[in-house]
Amino acid sequence: MWLVYALLAALCFGLRGILYHWTSQRPIDRNFMLFAVFLSGAIVSFIGTYAAGHEWSWSVLVGLLMGVFSFSANASMYRGFAVGKASIVAIFTGLPSIVVALLAYLLWGETLTVWQLLALVIIVAGVLCIQYSGDMTVSNLQGLKWGLLAMLFFGLNDTMGKQAMLLEADVLPTLFFMFITGSMLFLGNWLIMRRKLKAETRGRDQMAAASDSKPSSSSRMPQAAATWPLRKVFAWGLVVGLTNVSGMIFILPAFKLGVTGLVSAVVALNVLMILFYTRITSRAKFRRLELIGIICSFVGILLLRLFQ
Repeated sequence: MWLVYALLAALCFGLRGILYHWTSQRPIDRNFMLFAVFLSGAIVSFIGTYAAGHEWSWSVLVGLLMGVFSFSANASMYRGFAVGKASIVAIFTGLPSIVVALLAYLLWGETLTVWQLLALVIIVAGVLCIQYSGDMTVSNLQGLKWGLLAMLFFGLNDTMGKQAMLLEADVLPTLFFMFITGSMLFLGNWLIMRRKLKAETRGRDQMAAASDSKPSSSSRMPQAAATWPLRKVFAWGLVVGLTNVSGMIFILPAFKLGVTGLVSAVVALNVLMILFYTRITSRAKFRRLELIGIICSFVGILLLRLFQ
């Protein structure tokens, strides 16, 4: 049953990735959107807790750590995209299952059978083939440290999800603490960046006034960018958040029933949906490496189905 839950989580996260991809091509404030995404999850989890009769026990506070790690992972990922090649960061965001499998062994003594280990390796190899881009070279590793941090924090987030299930925490209140923590951190980050941007704009305007000239186009750049109004960003973030919370609702039971590293690896296959979406919208053909990755992914799932 854990495999079904993991595949459903991958489906939800794949849809979330498609919406993220679509959003990345729009003039939108990403930090404010992610605040709304996480707030949406907090609202759904809070209402769902009482609707489902879940309990607010001490063990659900593990969600606080999940929120911190989720925020840190997303912040590291986006920072990596900003300073380095996307291909480098993408590769490392496909590797959290390795971190999870190692931590699960060290913390709880979880081991894999030979067939499970083979399935894990094949799935991870498939994800890497899909994520890999030929523009990655040794001389172009600016995003390396941020990619590694994203991999680590995504892995820690999954590990804490497993820990919550081992403590028999109810899913929805755990997710409430995760999402409310993440939303507050993203809101704080947005406020800091906004204040910094305003200070930079004010400084440029003062320099232009001191030189007795009109503000240059560069000094007006933040105002000239036709970004979405915050109301629209907030509403869109609430919609995207529904896919995020749905994925988490499925992944936690998968962690409870299955081997942690395998669950994380299966959920990472959400990149397949994003790959198909980008290829359909761009009408581009699959590269050979991507086809190999798709085949490896399905072979890995088949092995898990046979030998779980």
